[in-house]
Amino acid sequence: MLHAVIMAGGSGTRFWPQSRRAMPKQLLRLTGEKTMLQETVLRLAPSIPYERTWIVTNRSHSEQTARQLPEVPADRILIEPCGRNTAPCIGLGAIQILQHDPDGVMLVCPADHVIHPQETFQSAVSQAAGIVEQNPDLFVLFGVPPTYPATGFGYIERGSRLDDSAGVRHSGEADRHSGGAFHVASFREKPDRETAAQYVDSGRFSWNCGIFVWRADRILAALEQYEPDISQRLSRLQSVLGTDGWESTLDVEFSEMKSISIDYAVLERAGDVCVVEAPFEWDDVGSWQALTRLLDTDEDGNTVDGLFCGLNTKGCIVRSTDVNHLIATIGLEDCVVVHTPDATLVARKDDDHAIRRLVQLIEEQGDEQFL
Repeated sequence: MLHAVIMAGGSGTRFWPQSRRAMPKQLLRLTGEKTMLQETVLRLAPSIPYERTWIVTNRSHSEQTARQLPEVPADRILIEPCGRNTAPCIGLGAIQILQHDPDGVMLVCPADHVIHPQETFQSAVSQAAGIVEQNPDLFVLFGVPPTYPATGFGYIERGSRLDDSAGVRHSGEADRHSGGAFHVASFREKPDRETAAQYVDSGRFSWNCGIFVWRADRILAALEQYEPDISQRLSRLQSVLGTDGWESTLDVEFSEMKSISIDYAVLERAGDVCVVEAPFEWDDVGSWQALTRLLDTDEDGNTVDGLFCGLNTKGCIVRSTDVNHLIATIGLEDCVVVHTPDATLVARKDDDHAIRRLVQLIEEQGDEQFL
């Protein structure tokens, strides 16, 4: 059966001051009526029921996660003692799935992406699961056809097309919208703008959106092959699943695991990797600039969420979390203005990557109550 593993342990630093240590991006409402985590879970239903939906988060966010997802069984919320990147996170989900379903297939996705339409996404997941069903050794990735030369994403180079023996349908809704499924020729790191433009022009590259489908036992076998230390620690955790020793063993073993992404740990080393061209619209919502892509703009090119009055203000992103607080600006251009009850950010849009450094500076000067 198909299970979902939703990775919900990120901090969302680039969304300060709204995103905080106690309330990171995935637990916030950024583009709709529900939080990003809630939207992610709803996107999977009813294809994947709540009892087969696993949320991996950390201790400081576990209570809020459970509060936002009352329909997800409590034992499906898995708690990381500390952050160790995506490979240990995915391994933790895999051993839990195998305990309940020895033939379990995993859909792995982040908790903080915007994807629509829902039906197209579900159809694409069904296609990917069908590929894995026919070829249990395959790792299936979703690649998003690039719409501009982005420098903030990794890229996947497409190789030869998978044939019918690999379980690919050459008709049907998902395949009409996507270009089908292909072997992965190579992975490319986040490029400079000139290189990114070459990738886009070639027509052979997709954005790596970090959404995967594979068998739980297959990813564990790959971790055993490529990252034996992580594998051994996961095996020790498997041996105490459902026992009183789980919490203490988890604290010891997980914290000692190497912090490494699943891309570096497995996917860039393995040979049985393929990419399905995503037929859905996708945004990783990586910074405040994403709001311009996701929300409407006014006649002056401003993206506004909250009470706002602007004079000679153009191309700005303005957001307030207080329905009774007016943001007023004069003569601003291409800026980000975010108001919260205890902190306000004003920054140039083209310098929003510096928010992470700003957060570090706030910590260094001893104002951690604002983080």
